[in-house]
Amino acid sequence: MKAIVLREFGPPEVLRYETIPDPQPRFGEIRIRVHAATVNRVLDVSVRAGAEAHRHPVLPLILGVDCAGVVDAVGEGVTRFKVGDHVASAGGMPLEPCAEDGAGYAGPQGMMGIKRPGGFAELVCVPAFKTNLLPKRLDFHEAAVVMRHCPTAWNLLCNVAQLKAGEWVLIMGASGNLGSVGIQIAKHVIGARVICAAGGRARADSGLELGADHAIDYSTEALEAEVLRITGGQGVQVLYDNIANPKALPKAFKAIGEGGRMVTAGAHGGPVAPIDFHHLYDKRITIKGMPGYKPSDLPLCFAAAAERKIKVRIAHILPLSKAAEAHRLMESDPGMGKIVLDPTLG
Repeated sequence: MKAIVLREFGPPEVLRYETIPDPQPRFGEIRIRVHAATVNRVLDVSVRAGAEAHRHPVLPLILGVDCAGVVDAVGEGVTRFKVGDHVASAGGMPLEPCAEDGAGYAGPQGMMGIKRPGGFAELVCVPAFKTNLLPKRLDFHEAAVVMRHCPTAWNLLCNVAQLKAGEWVLIMGASGNLGSVGIQIAKHVIGARVICAAGGRARADSGLELGADHAIDYSTEALEAEVLRITGGQGVQVLYDNIANPKALPKAFKAIGEGGRMVTAGAHGGPVAPIDFHHLYDKRITIKGMPGYKPSDLPLCFAAAAERKIKVRIAHILPLSKAAEAHRLMESDPGMGKIVLDPTLG
């Protein structure tokens, strides 16, 4: 098979498009013929550059922390999946063979694309219990992006913040991947009233196209004052922020109303941002940081995407052989929509 192999850290040119032996599924594993794998700013680009040493990536390595495609082989002990199933897989998983349902496994674990071969290949083997069936009407490219960002946003808004229909929510980073998905989940799935914000008129207004009720450009508008005006002085019940912008976050925090909740799973614009502790205790605000998601959220995310309640932002779809170009594009504009590699393209 063809794969992108990382043998040394460095610039995009260290990514090698190689022919290597086809992987064979072990006990409890399935093999996926990959149709889509996303390129991620941290988990792919930064790992390749050698800036994620704390994650202890194991070289040589096939990058790609997610994938979507078609089951083309099943290992011993697998009954849940059959050849031809449309599936997606991502994230941390066992490094050694385990039962189809993962029961009783106590061995080492690690993220695909960092500790075990990832999705930047024509074929990848993954544990069956870390794999999800896809609705047939959901495109593979969309499915891979949904797998990467939607579960985190879903978990933050539905499980952690427990956002309710009719409540006000302020979504920061309107044009980013987590921001744009958060807007759609809040509006089209939950039925909340959505204010989105970004540091630029076009980026803020992109949220209106996704369903937000109001958009604020905090580079030219007073964020706290605008939110209070829109909400009739009460402020928002939920602040959803995954950036920790030290200039914008303190103002967004002051726009949280009585008994409000702030949730986050990221801090790439910070990570240190001051907040008003008087406002924190006076308004009885809860702050929760929660990376990851519940496995039970994934089918809900895929179903919402298949029903077009969630539309992901894909900037480029490139052949697997163009992985180095994809990394260069991501480094030149980290805020662009997702880049997807498709090994089935010529």
